[in-house]
Amino acid sequence: MEQTELEHLNLLLDRDIETREKIKDSVQEFEKKTRSMMGVLSKIHGTPSDSISPLLDGVRPMLQECSGCIASIAALIPENEYWRWSFMWTNTLRSAVFATLLTEYLDSGRLLSQVGVAEVLCVKGDADTRMMIQAEDYLHGLITLVNELSRWAVNAVTLGDFERPIRISIFVKNLFAGFTIRRLLYCHQLCPSQSRWAVNAVTLGDFERPIRISIFVKNLFAGFTMLNLKNDALRRRFDSLKYDIKKIEEVVYDVSLRKLADPKEIE
Repeated sequence: MEQTELEHLNLLLDRDIETREKIKDSVQEFEKKTRSMMGVLSKIHGTPSDSISPLLDGVRPMLQECSGCIASIAALIPENEYWRWSFMWTNTLRSAVFATLLTEYLDSGRLLSQVGVAEVLCVKGDADTRMMIQAEDYLHGLITLVNELSRWAVNAVTLGDFERPIRISIFVKNLFAGFTIRRLLYCHQLCPSQSRWAVNAVTLGDFERPIRISIFVKNLFAGFTMLNLKNDALRRRFDSLKYDIKKIEEVVYDVSLRKLADPKEIE
């Protein structure tokens, strides 16, 4: 091999090392912002329903900071090399997707679409060769949402919000039951933290929250059943949703048995 060729290869290796270190530093900052945001969102399990809105006021600036971190990472990625470097931030990005979905759900009760999540995080989409939110990132975020809502449904009852579990139940059921692949990716509500939230909602005395979570999660589950999931990790996470749904249903059953929520909500 000629000396000039060796020098060229060494130059390429040096550039890769430099790029990797820069990306690593930006990803670490992204992780810090995301962890802080997740910490604030976890407070929903001990927060009465009428205090959720002020809590979200503190989350939105954090989402903007995360979008800034994503932009910083994207600026470091050489054009058309997204797939080469994406492993460095995939898990953190999925956490940010979940946080975006949960924030929208807490604010409006709607499921934010994949496109909507990308807009909130200021990610251009598939046309961007440096940064994108893949379908798998969005679906992982949805599953995490269902997990969180199932816990919230329980804690809401503890807080005295007896209708919350019912609304959560309805929300999840509708989401799982009625979505085609297109509607799943472009729908207007979210799902993965719900089972955890359903539980904690009861603990907090929010007895209607688990019902709303239950409907939401079951609808989302039905949408997932229409997808041909070949990714092993995503498939395993999807299978775990059955346990979240069962957890929420148990909460809703207890709430209805004790007549703690409006019968109309349960129906």
